[in-house]
Amino acid sequence: MTTIDDVARLAGVSTATVSRALRGLPTVSETTRTRVLLAAEQLDYTASPSASRLAGGKTGNVAVIVPRITPWFVGAVVEAAEEILQTAGYDLLLYNIGGREHARTRLLHKASLPKRVDAVMLVATPVRADDLATIASLALPGVTVSSGLVVPGWPSIRIDDRAAGRTAAEHLLSLGHRRIACVWGDLTGEFADPAHAERRHGYQEALRAAGISPDPRLGIETRADAEGGRSATERLIARGELPTAIFASCDEVAMGVVNGLRLAGIRVPQQVSVIGIDDHDLAVAFGLTTVAQPAAEQGRLAAGTLLGPLAGRARTEAELAPTILPTRLVVRDSTGPARED
Repeated sequence: MTTIDDVARLAGVSTATVSRALRGLPTVSETTRTRVLLAAEQLDYTASPSASRLAGGKTGNVAVIVPRITPWFVGAVVEAAEEILQTAGYDLLLYNIGGREHARTRLLHKASLPKRVDAVMLVATPVRADDLATIASLALPGVTVSSGLVVPGWPSIRIDDRAAGRTAAEHLLSLGHRRIACVWGDLTGEFADPAHAERRHGYQEALRAAGISPDPRLGIETRADAEGGRSATERLIARGELPTAIFASCDEVAMGVVNGLRLAGIRVPQQVSVIGIDDHDLAVAFGLTTVAQPAAEQGRLAAGTLLGPLAGRARTEAELAPTILPTRLVVRDSTGPARED
């Protein structure tokens, strides 16, 4: 089997020069390019994309860093991004931090990361001010998806989480609910997702705009999954004075809330309405009213923003601007008019 080394020996040049010549890069003279093309034709050689990238100092890999692989949003974003990247000839390397802060810090500080990948995508991975210098030192193009703080030189793709929280609460208020509980994902853990905090702020803003002071007894922080939602519901019920509606900061928590209410014999929505955010794939099965966000579209857009710099093209100012995608209210069976106590 003919290799790039065979072509280089016959043409009397380096393998890197062969790679550049076959890719049509302008750094190779026409005389040298002709010699390389003739050698390749004589040996019936077809360039391997991966070999060409390695010869040019590229890995052909994109790092996608996630806090956990289990959340629906993360899976939807990664799957859509991988489709775009693979079509363009790049492989996705998934780094699952597993919710461990020390793992995130170690990965970002790992000197070998730029040797392994050509670009970085942070998905729902919190970025803090003290991370910015470390990220800049990687000298890699990147993009963030729903990751909080904006990284200079990297575009960000997200929704307006605070506005989504307001939309959810305003829907409940429009149905006559006034005792509206809020169950949100972990805000204080070492790997808290900033989206949950923003959504809770939106809920609080909507209540205050309606002349209602958020009641601390109707707020519960929990794990951001269905089990967390079920557990939080048990705690709400144990406190007495059941709310007429519950806003959950994501659909996975909301589905746990619905399950917890039903296990307690409480009818949804006749006794308690429930709303979430995301439009999870299982939201239809639960009849869950939600504020839908375009998760897959965020993945596709994020991957698309990397293709230019991966091909050696500098990003424009417009390409570096944050992209905030719209959300929409999807009304199903889990919300209804407030009960009369």
